[in-house]
Amino acid sequence: MTNKTDFPYLHGYSETEQNRLRQQARFAEYTVYQDINFSGAENVLEVGCGVGAQSEILLRRFPDIKLQGIDIMEKQVNSAKEHLDSLAYAKGRYKLDQMNAQNMDFASNSFDGAFLCWVLEHIPNPSNVLSEVRRVLKPGSKVYVTEVLNSSFFLDPYSPNVWKYWMAFNDYQYANAGDPFVGAKLGNLMMSLGFKDIETKVKTWHLDNRQPEKRKETIDFWTDLLLSGADQLIKENVIDKKLADDTYKELKAVASNPNAVFFYSFIQASARVF
Repeated sequence: MTNKTDFPYLHGYSETEQNRLRQQARFAEYTVYQDINFSGAENVLEVGCGVGAQSEILLRRFPDIKLQGIDIMEKQVNSAKEHLDSLAYAKGRYKLDQMNAQNMDFASNSFDGAFLCWVLEHIPNPSNVLSEVRRVLKPGSKVYVTEVLNSSFFLDPYSPNVWKYWMAFNDYQYANAGDPFVGAKLGNLMMSLGFKDIETKVKTWHLDNRQPEKRKETIDFWTDLLLSGADQLIKENVIDKKLADDTYKELKAVASNPNAVFFYSFIQASARVF
């Protein structure tokens, strides 16, 4: 095993970023978990557990499961352990290990459920990960995969610096063996690997004057998400500081605009192993 990644993670591993990931998971919880059901499962595998942001939600929502989380970064796993140790409902119900998801150390048929969220977008060979997930699941087990579709992002009023930044953000991820559009490809990926009962659902945040408070909250959340990558993008000379600053100003202006529109869709796939 190794604590090195095959790609430069755009958002970094600072304590600020670790806290942002937990806030992000709670912010998106309602939309992400509407169709996820691990009732009846006993041992669930979470691939790419990171700082335990989704782990805490899984353990809270499904009080009968035991959770095995894996992540390639030792620093993230240690942060997740510290965080979950502070939650009374999580104690004794989880195990976290540093592990490469493309070559898991688990025996076949080890789990009866699997969960991946915002993971495959960062992995050079997502089919390798899904193949391993299928191997370690028992027949009949359910897997849920939630992924980005960054081409769906829409913001109004028109914000040219945001668009320049967003394109640089996605181009950087794509150039470094990630895939900011992998959500749309989940059906093909899972079908090619032999998963059955595959379903894909489009989950959307579409906010306008009908929900002004939620719209502002969402744009503020996305401001933090986008700008969390600014330091790395500047360091790699993908953007300059002026673009990052101008992007921040535009996002703040849109968040306070009485006629703003925010739209973003992501994809959630579910399937069974037989």
